[in-house]
Amino acid sequence: MRVQKLSLLAIAAVAGLSLTACQGSDNGSSGSKDSSAPSQSAGAQDSGSQGSGSQATGGSGAASGKGTSTGTGSSGSAGGGTAVGGGSGACKTSQLALSTSGGMAQGELIVNLKNTGSATCSLKGFPGADLKSKDGTISAHRSKIAPVPVSVRPGQETRFTLHYPPNNSGGSGETFTSLIVTPPNETHSQTLPVTINVPVSDGTGPAITVDPVGTGK
Repeated sequence: MRVQKLSLLAIAAVAGLSLTACQGSDNGSSGSKDSSAPSQSAGAQDSGSQGSGSQATGGSGAASGKGTSTGTGSSGSAGGGTAVGGGSGACKTSQLALSTSGGMAQGELIVNLKNTGSATCSLKGFPGADLKSKDGTISAHRSKIAPVPVSVRPGQETRFTLHYPPNNSGGSGETFTSLIVTPPNETHSQTLPVTINVPVSDGTGPAITVDPVGTGK
């Protein structure tokens, strides 16, 4: 009887150990689930950090937007540079070499203005054009062409056209031997030798006109 009791006790003990082991295994499983939960939470955190990474990329985009704005600014600066060049480097009479050449048609005189300075300068508007003869001086009237801004680099030139009626009357007409040119927005002039003969009736009339700088052929 005693041997049987010991055997029963041993069986009970083994059963108890087995039950404990099962419970431990269950606990371990549940612990495993618990550990997986933080793992998912960490994943969520990672996902959140990716989200914040997207925001950083967006921030980067914003910074890029600022860069674009800066680029635009520098583009504006570049435009501002041309404007500044036109302002601080506005063409002065002293840095322009003037010369004349024949026009595309009879009754046209081209006046060339070459930038002899070391920086780009700009011109816009009508020049003063006064024709001088032995009998006096007359001023050319402005044409109806709209002025445009013109930038002239060092060594390059721009031009304007003087229009006058050629003397086909058979008479002596009026002969102008000097052309006094005042660049736009300037007060100093240069005098060029010319030979322009017009009918007497047109010598003092509005038939002699001048185009804006930058519009000559």
